[in-house]
Amino acid sequence: MLWSVAGDIRGLLMLPSALALQVAHPAVGAGVDQYSVFRTDPWGRGERSLRSALLWVYGGEAAAEEGRRLRALHRTIQGTDAHGRRYHALTPANYAWVHATGFPVYQHALRLLHRPLTDAQERRLYAEWLQVGRILGIHDRDMPQTVEAFWPYYRTMLGEIEATVVLRELVATDQPVPPPDRGPLPLRLLLRALWPVILPRLARFRSFITVGLMPPDAREALGLEWSDAQERRLRRFARVVRAVVPVLPERLRYLPLARKARREARLQARLSAPAPRA
Repeated sequence: MLWSVAGDIRGLLMLPSALALQVAHPAVGAGVDQYSVFRTDPWGRGERSLRSALLWVYGGEAAAEEGRRLRALHRTIQGTDAHGRRYHALTPANYAWVHATGFPVYQHALRLLHRPLTDAQERRLYAEWLQVGRILGIHDRDMPQTVEAFWPYYRTMLGEIEATVVLRELVATDQPVPPPDRGPLPLRLLLRALWPVILPRLARFRSFITVGLMPPDAREALGLEWSDAQERRLRRFARVVRAVVPVLPERLRYLPLARKARREARLQARLSAPAPRA
């Protein structure tokens, strides 16, 4: 299931909610606040996060190497959170939560942007999520091993998360963000010129989609405001996405790394298929 949905462009809409839910954990939020460059290099940080997540699913041998790289990167991330408690990024409960957040966000967002999951699909997606966790070095003992066991764990964690400083920044609409520094030069120059007009609209959309695609119980636990009118807007937007994205050609529907992996898999399947009998 992840092979089909992780590299779909709709994943770009889900990623902000997963990131917001991650940093709502006091230890994770403190680590990001104190060590991340998301404020000074938001586009580079976002690009690296997206590439890393796609490697877990589509990277083949590179997926394991990426998992090792991430653990090495987090070894020195430690400090004191906003409550004066010591934290370390690789504490199993903290590291597992960062990975775990993707599953409830996927489960909720797929219902809106794709279609609701059947019970069997939900179990399969969770099993695949556990496999990705193993690639990242998360031990089975640190994650619930069935989807039925996941939801009580998740509800317990909702009692531990909070509106951290980083979370509030991620859903704010008035944070300064520099124009993109990647892509063709003419496009960068155009965006730089239009940025005062584009940024306020982009910030409102980012906040809307971050809060809207977050599971409602997580949204409530964090005290994030969400009105009936916003829910209706989200559902109208989701209907358009469900209608448009599935009919796009693969070169537009899938992100480059996913598209390349899918193309290579099809080629390998053709090469390994038995020759037709004469």
